[in-house]
Amino acid sequence: MRVLFDTNVILDLLLDRSEFVDDASVLISKVDTNEIDGFLCATTITTIHYLLEKSLNTTQAAKHIKTLLNIFDIAPVSSETLEKALNPKFVDYEDSVLHEAALAVDVDSIVTRDYSGFKNSKIPAYTPKELIAILALNNK
Repeated sequence: MRVLFDTNVILDLLLDRSEFVDDASVLISKVDTNEIDGFLCATTITTIHYLLEKSLNTTQAAKHIKTLLNIFDIAPVSSETLEKALNPKFVDYEDSVLHEAALAVDVDSIVTRDYSGFKNSKIPAYTPKELIAILALNNK
């Protein structure tokens, strides 16, 4: 299964957000062990670096980015992606960019805690709990 991870799911793990870290950890571990093909939007990388640099420091931010780049494939963002993301069906431009990048790399689903941001997605969007349950059913 090819899954694009929304920024919030990655931050749940990296910032140890207590309510969400366990589910994020399970899914990212599945990417690390090649049980699922994980993708991050190129803009997710820059956003994460910025936020980690603010909450940790530059060295720690770079360390986490290198780890993510080793684990995940990157869905590129081109001018065409940005143009297509100017889609009135999406309220949030960042979500629309992520969606268009996901379409370009032909993922099966998007995992996000911002499910409402992807209600008009052409790709199924799942919460981390939902995706974990789907993966468990597929492995039976």
